[in-house]
Amino acid sequence: MNIPLYVTVAIIFLLLIGLVALYNNLVAKRQMVDNGWADIDVQLKRRADLIPNLVEVVKGYAAHEKTVLDEVIQRRNDALAASAPDANREAVESAISQGLSRLFALAEAYPDLKANEQFLQLQGELSDTETKIAYARRFFNGAVREYNTAIQTFPAVLMAGPFGFTAREFFEIEQVDRLLPDVSFKD
Repeated sequence: MNIPLYVTVAIIFLLLIGLVALYNNLVAKRQMVDNGWADIDVQLKRRADLIPNLVEVVKGYAAHEKTVLDEVIQRRNDALAASAPDANREAVESAISQGLSRLFALAEAYPDLKANEQFLQLQGELSDTETKIAYARRFFNGAVREYNTAIQTFPAVLMAGPFGFTAREFFEIEQVDRLLPDVSFKD
């Protein structure tokens, strides 16, 4: 039984169309991961930009607490130097959260500072930014999950390796380290 040439050509054409569609799907998922990381990076940069302003406000009230303030600025600089979503970046971002917790705890010791409008505004912006970071991290991790699943399932697994699609890491930071402290402004 001979298969006519046009049937063979049609089958090959359909296989090629399927492979192209599969490749394009993998590229789209990789782009979603990259987009998710860019969203996280924007929010982390926003947080890093807010920190010096917050430190300056606190400095006016707590000049003798220089070590805490210097530590927060150093951790911010470390975070700006890190770029990729890897274990080092996770550790740096956790350190920033811990430093901010200490900074807000320091603010508790200064009632005038707790009532300062600029401090309250900056604290609110940081809190908002932390929420945006959490949302961006969830989006990124969802995109990573979909991408990793796509490159590890058949038949995409046959294409993923040769075309350079490799698994990505989730961006996870311990939730305790990411939360801003619950600061009460009531006396």
